Amino acid sequence: MAKSVSPDAISVILSNPTPDSSADLPELVVQVLDLKAAGNRYTFTVTDGKTKLKAILQSSLASEVINGNIQNLGLIRVVDYTLNDIPNKNEKYLIVTKCEAVSPPLEAEVKTEPKIEGTGIVLKPRQEVVTKSAAQIVNEQNKNMAPSARMAMTRRVHPLASLNPYQGNWTIKVRVTAKGNMRTYKNAKGEGCVFNVELTDEDGTQIQATMFGEAARKFFEVFQIGKVYYISKGTLKVANKQYKTVQNDYEMTLNEYSQVEEAVNEVAFIPETKFSFVPIDQLGPYVNQKELVDVIGVVQSVSPTMSIRRKIDNESVAKRDIVIADDTKKTVVISLWSDLATDLGQKLLDMADESPVVAIKSLRVSDFQGVSLSTVSKSIIEINPETPDSQKLKSWYSTEGKETSMEAVGSGLSPSMKAGGRSLYSDRVTLDQITSNPSLGEEKPVFYSTRASMSLIKPDQTMWYRACKTCKKKVTEAIGSGFWCEGCQKNDDNCSLKYILAAKFSDVSGGAWFSVFNDEAEKIIGCSADELDSLKSQGDGSDFQLQLKKATWVPYLFRVSVQPREYNNEKRQRITVRSVAPVDFAAESKFLLEEISSMKA
Repeated sequence: MAKSVSPDAISVILSNPTPDSSADLPELVVQVLDLKAAGNRYTFTVTDGKTKLKAILQSSLASEVINGNIQNLGLIRVVDYTLNDIPNKNEKYLIVTKCEAVSPPLEAEVKTEPKIEGTGIVLKPRQEVVTKSAAQIVNEQNKNMAPSARMAMTRRVHPLASLNPYQGNWTIKVRVTAKGNMRTYKNAKGEGCVFNVELTDEDGTQIQATMFGEAARKFFEVFQIGKVYYISKGTLKVANKQYKTVQNDYEMTLNEYSQVEEAVNEVAFIPETKFSFVPIDQLGPYVNQKELVDVIGVVQSVSPTMSIRRKIDNESVAKRDIVIADDTKKTVVISLWSDLATDLGQKLLDMADESPVVAIKSLRVSDFQGVSLSTVSKSIIEINPETPDSQKLKSWYSTEGKETSMEAVGSGLSPSMKAGGRSLYSDRVTLDQITSNPSLGEEKPVFYSTRASMSLIKPDQTMWYRACKTCKKKVTEAIGSGFWCEGCQKNDDNCSLKYILAAKFSDVSGGAWFSVFNDEAEKIIGCSADELDSLKSQGDGSDFQLQLKKATWVPYLFRVSVQPREYNNEKRQRITVRSVAPVDFAAESKFLLEEISSMKA
């Protein structure tokens, strides 16, 4: 095995900053100097005896140093690398991505000595040694390089997944899949503007690119959704998790010197949609966060389209709700907006009886009904995708899920839920604090948590309605037979019963009447509306009365909304149950102890 460095190895590296393959390179053996740890990586200097170059060892090779294979003053064979610029300096550094240890530490640094010719000593005239930086060498080599060769070198396309902040000389080929509006801001440095785009490469990897000031003005009209571009001379940094909107550890910044060129007269590629699914029962931590999520599930129901008037511009937009379930045995409501509601939403309504699987990318998570999802402008929906996740869900649903009792994910929020979601222990009030303030919720509904028990339910009230099995909207008896659903515009031989009831709930401070809907009522009553109706029709109805009695004076934690409603020209409070969960007495005790401690403070 060679025990010396390769002559002119550094010059070879500088003339080939991004080699296409190691097969195109001669053997590059260099010596390691000044080896130091820098986080989970190692920095060092490489030398071929004549020229030195700063270098960094990729984190995956750190084990070679730890194991003692690579040591200071030792020799390594560089197999693959990338040459990058040092920011704000006219220098370059080498990122070693693959190498082999050649020799243990030598006694000293390798230095090339002048050759001795003949038998005697030949004294040569002293020559001026001109020291050149790595950047100067590269510039000289580029000047001597043919234009076509320079273009080939800059056109080496890197996949987004391979980029990191330590790379400088890269080119990517990406499609613009989302574009934000130009925004202005003001801070201590003055006023400025900013906008961002989301870029997707051929592998489906995404990254967010942001432009400020001159760069924002330069590229705002250049970037168009759906077009493909070559981009280079940008910088990367670790993404701020609080603001990132795509699944990537890094985010890109482009400045006014970055190069953006539209890929014209080329075969355009369609990026594969890559999903990073979050199971429905794990949506809690994402509530009210900026991070968007991807979900996959079996469609349980689809509502008809409704028109919602936006407060911001008073325009009407289409909305449609769907309910999906997955193998965590949880369901969640997803609100589809605009074209997704009218187009794909209608397609889902037409095939709802087939229980299709939907995969949806980029959904916002809110605390409405505990946990709910909503599409945004860049959301993507795929129906019955041909993927292993989809096949797994179909198999689960056909063999087990169809007969499994499902529960809304919002109703099972843990009191100790972290990061984002409003738990059943936040905004805790007593019933008296709600009823004693009739002006609550006048501008918009307000939300509170409370602990109470059902103390009275009138058995003679209308406790349910006939609902469409597909969209759960109210149905009417059709002429002849069956039931007519106005939302689905179709007749059905059967329908289901859904709870809509009023009951009085009490705590230590007093009582209040709550409006309770189906999912929450099933948990409180202990059975479905169909089952309670069956008990009511059996015999003298004693089993029906017993079921209601069993449901009273059982403590629950509630999340409620409060808003005044006018009834017979009289304003009354309407308290609606949004989610309900059994009392976890260990967590409740901890909560009360914390409350007592805060009172003492």
